[in-house]
Amino acid sequence: MVMIMTGVLGVVLGAASTQGLTTGETAAWIITIYGVAGGLGLLLTVRYRQPLPLTGNVFIVIFVAGLGTDFSWPELVGAAMAAGAVVLVLGALGLTGRLTALLPAPIVYGLLAGAVLPFFVDMFTELGSQPLLVGGMLVAYLLAQWKLAPRVPAILLALLVGLLLAGLGGDLRATPAAGVLTAPTFTLPDFSWSAIITVTPILVVLITVQANAPSVVILRSQGYRPPERVVTVVSGAGTLGSSLLGPTGVSLALPLTALAAGPGAGPRAVRHWSVYVAAGYAIVVALLAGLAAQLATVLPGSLLVAVVGLAVVAVLSHALREAVRGPLVWGPLFALAISLSELSLLGLGPFFWAIAGGVTASLLLERTGWRRPQSGQADGGGGS
Repeated sequence: MVMIMTGVLGVVLGAASTQGLTTGETAAWIITIYGVAGGLGLLLTVRYRQPLPLTGNVFIVIFVAGLGTDFSWPELVGAAMAAGAVVLVLGALGLTGRLTALLPAPIVYGLLAGAVLPFFVDMFTELGSQPLLVGGMLVAYLLAQWKLAPRVPAILLALLVGLLLAGLGGDLRATPAAGVLTAPTFTLPDFSWSAIITVTPILVVLITVQANAPSVVILRSQGYRPPERVVTVVSGAGTLGSSLLGPTGVSLALPLTALAAGPGAGPRAVRHWSVYVAAGYAIVVALLAGLAAQLATVLPGSLLVAVVGLAVVAVLSHALREAVRGPLVWGPLFALAISLSELSLLGLGPFFWAIAGGVTASLLLERTGWRRPQSGQADGGGGS
């Protein structure tokens, strides 16, 4: 579990670089993704004596990176806070399941696939200019995925190999010692309607449908009775409050939940102890966020591009599987294509029109499948 969370840090640093964040903003983002979410998961685990590992949703981190310069950082903070409010209300009223009827997950996954695909492509573009560094990381990732997964996260080994090659090649940059104590920067939200109607619905679905729902199914399959409504309410409240430090989505982490709830974590009565270890590690990372944020200024750009490119492999493959598994096909296809375009109408960018176009296509061309797009959703994989 700790190795997975270490690999995620590389993704956060790559996304921060893509967004052009200051060191203070990066430190704040690390605190909310690790410390706030990990602390909330620790409280739930202690209260219910069940493995309930909450984290900052890595799908959302990658999606935020994919937005590029479409929205300002304060606009993304406002959109994430709005998503937290929606999840909080849905959980309090027990209406989470109704969401899938309004915005089917396959259409969201089509959009997500289009949002992260450019990062995968950019890695191979970077391979041409830095063949040794990027190529070494790619080989390490493939070998780890082949021989070591899931015991050792492939992205973690790729990151370590990248650091080694960058060090040997003299590509690591020095940073002032004073920067280690960088204070986190709070961001005042900008509740932009264009950001809210474009970004917020995606974050809500990723928190509830992509992460919490399948994680609850895994817990139940292992004999637990997770407090589903409480988890949703905490996810919403946590997302709403902690996004002042950076746009995040507090949710159950699907891979960590599978590890903590499974037989590999020991007898069922003590499996929740593994969450204590993971949460403790997350809190330590948050306490050292100023130091961790400095890594974004030390590491070469090619390494960060490769880290994000490799990180999106699992997200991309999962999103593509969920987008085409049916019964909706036209809607996800339209969402995928539009999200890859540079479409801009009425001041709204491609991600909004990907939702609108995907929903319209499905309503017109596959209405019979509209009521059952979530069949099999609970056994989906990937993501946190």
